[in-house]
Amino acid sequence: MKNFDTRDSSTPDFWSERFQQRFTPWDKGGVPLALKQFVATASPVSILIPGCGSGYEVAFLGEQGWDVTAIDFSPAAVAAAQAVLGPWAQRVLQADFFSFTPSSPLHCIYERAFLCALPRRMWPAVAARWAELLPVGGLLIGFFFLDPAVDAAHPTGPPFALTQLELDALLAPSFERVADDAVTDSIPVFAGKERWQIWRRKP
Repeated sequence: MKNFDTRDSSTPDFWSERFQQRFTPWDKGGVPLALKQFVATASPVSILIPGCGSGYEVAFLGEQGWDVTAIDFSPAAVAAAQAVLGPWAQRVLQADFFSFTPSSPLHCIYERAFLCALPRRMWPAVAARWAELLPVGGLLIGFFFLDPAVDAAHPTGPPFALTQLELDALLAPSFERVADDAVTDSIPVFAGKERWQIWRRKP
């Protein structure tokens, strides 16, 4: 059993402690199939990966011609990503998603266990920041941890699950959902409760 001093997943120390002790059960160790399938039919654009963790997707996207930037507010997570990314290591920056300003306009944001890593109280701010960063027509793509039986009054996590209705309420004011598919290669912590979705920024 691991012993951790920090319990608030909204702080960098929470994640740094877990990376330092190599406790990363959310780490797939590679690139998910749904992202590979999406990239195979999409034109490369500028993309941001918030809360990138080990950042395997960074090298994959970069090699496919995407202008990729990844950020994490945990210095230990950034170090872990840079250690595995070789020539793409410089695309990973230590930064806070809520104050980070991209060096060039974004066209896409990739969601992978970022929303569900943060306490529920922060979700409206995450959704608002997604909307601020993306232009009309920009895409929010990725994986959402959904559980119809989640008890919002007594949440457990991370990961913190939400319902599809809750996700709709968060995103529908600024986005329209244009794709929703089952995920076939989830890691155990997300198995059976993960959907690949694409949301387009509304005018």
